[in-house]
Amino acid sequence: MEDREAASVSTQKLHSMDSLKAACANCNLRELCVPGGIPIEELVKLDAIVAMRRRVKRGESLFNVGEKFRSLYAVRTGFFKTRITSNDGRDQITGFQVPGELLGFDGVATEHHGVDAIALEDSEVCILPYNELERIARDFQPLQHQLHRVMSREIVREQNVMLLLGTMKAEERVAAFLLNLSERYRHLGYAANEYVLRMTRQEIGSYLGLKLETVSRSFSKFQEQGIIEARGKNIKLLKMEALRKLISATKS
Repeated sequence: MEDREAASVSTQKLHSMDSLKAACANCNLRELCVPGGIPIEELVKLDAIVAMRRRVKRGESLFNVGEKFRSLYAVRTGFFKTRITSNDGRDQITGFQVPGELLGFDGVATEHHGVDAIALEDSEVCILPYNELERIARDFQPLQHQLHRVMSREIVREQNVMLLLGTMKAEERVAAFLLNLSERYRHLGYAANEYVLRMTRQEIGSYLGLKLETVSRSFSKFQEQGIIEARGKNIKLLKMEALRKLISATKS
């Protein structure tokens, strides 16, 4: 009898592990756990704290400047932008977030958010209460390592943006932006050479430190040269190597 009960528990545990691993395989949070080979017990804990989800309609805020920091947010579906507003009322775009990326790191240091996070389309996020995430990470080193890795990647991305704004000419900035989006979509398993721009040309300009007219001219020039094909927000990168050469010329 005890053997049958033990076998039943073991089978249930195996099914539970399989279902969780299947869920993680398709989850945008997989970077936080799967690469570390997280055990079933830890998967259950992690699953418990990310069970909460929130839908954010296009144009709505996920969080705003000055709001108390409580959670990180993983973009499950949709697309976001982060922005700050200057004293004279001008908006500055600080980043764009695609599915699989985390929002909210801006609030870790001060415990208050330093940017607004706005949905560029109807979106859904998984909510990760930061105190709970930290507690689990302290007890499970691979998860802590992955969390630090993701945070480090965000820092590197910000440094790359500063480099882009400080050293590149207008067309080079636009080329770098298109290639960056391409790489991020490729990482998600989507086509790297064809995607939809969820943001406006003006928002791209704000992010790159360029005027709307300059961004539009760059797109037009790339299209005339046969490097890209732009139909509204639909972008096809026809000659990705040409874009890479444009950027590498700046670095050399």
